[in-house]
Amino acid sequence: MRKPIAAIILLSYIALYIVIAATIGGMLAKAPAWIQIVYFAIAGVVWAFPLKPLFTWMNADPKADRDGSD
Repeated sequence: MRKPIAAIILLSYIALYIVIAATIGGMLAKAPAWIQIVYFAIAGVVWAFPLKPLFTWMNADPKADRDGSD
């Protein structure tokens, strides 16, 4: 059951991130090209970092959660 829940969270997060990143990117339309390049390079990488806990939880062994052993 973890993977369908994680998939819904992942898709929602990515959709929200795209909207926010594109909105900020649109505000930078008149900025110098180097600022746009730096922004989009950072925005293109940073999205993945908050997902590490989700992937860890999604791929955890559910049997370990039930018996309390690590």
